[in-house]
Amino acid sequence: MNKKIYLNNLYDYYSSLLTEKQRKYYESYYFQDLSLAEIAENHQVSRNAIHNQIKIVEEKLEFYEKTLKLYQKAIEIKKLIQNMDNQTKKKIEELL
Repeated sequence: MNKKIYLNNLYDYYSSLLTEKQRKYYESYYFQDLSLAEIAENHQVSRNAIHNQIKIVEEKLEFYEKTLKLYQKAIEIKKLIQNMDNQTKKKIEELL
């Protein structure tokens, strides 16, 4: 799986565990596709500070997944429900 897609999936699960500043930097970089220099200029900090924060966020997201495994479990559950009847499948998917 593409690392960017993987990190964005992890972000969906664990973004609330990040600081507001980290969320802003991450979203600017990964969702708005801004360069480190553009983000640094927007927030009046150095490019290196943005780079460091993006790397810290990536490491945190991977640590949270390694520890909690919420994303991995969701994938496994989705695989299991593919073989269920449609009504039960629909109810479980709504919970996910």
